[in-house]
Amino acid sequence: MMKVYKISAVTLLIKDMERSCNFYSKIPGFKLVYGGSPPDPFTSYEIGGNTSVYLNLELFKTSTNSPEHETKDFGKIILHTEDVDKLYSYFKNNQVISQLIFFENEPSDASWGERYFHLRDPDGYLLSFAKPIKNKKVF
Repeated sequence: MMKVYKISAVTLLIKDMERSCNFYSKIPGFKLVYGGSPPDPFTSYEIGGNTSVYLNLELFKTSTNSPEHETKDFGKIILHTEDVDKLYSYFKNNQVISQLIFFENEPSDASWGERYFHLRDPDGYLLSFAKPIKNKKVF
């Protein structure tokens, strides 16, 4: 199957990792699970414990997308799917969908333990579709 079944994380683009970590680390129920200090460009907090819901912080950087696609640099929404490659193929091969979106990358394995790909929706918002890699701890 290839259905999308939950939001895994929300990523916020931030300007100062140390300052942001100082704030988020103090919120009750937020547990630092990845990154957390300069020069790390990416940090993750598990929210609520054992819920597999995360808030990510990513250092803001200038977008280098194709000029015909205006982007919304609010961050990204990460959605877990049952089959990353099958979903990518579905989007890529559907003529209606593929004309509405812009692919940021092809499916690939990430160091943090997920297989994923990114795309821009019709309004330029960044969506990440991911699946945890078996035998690899996510974050």
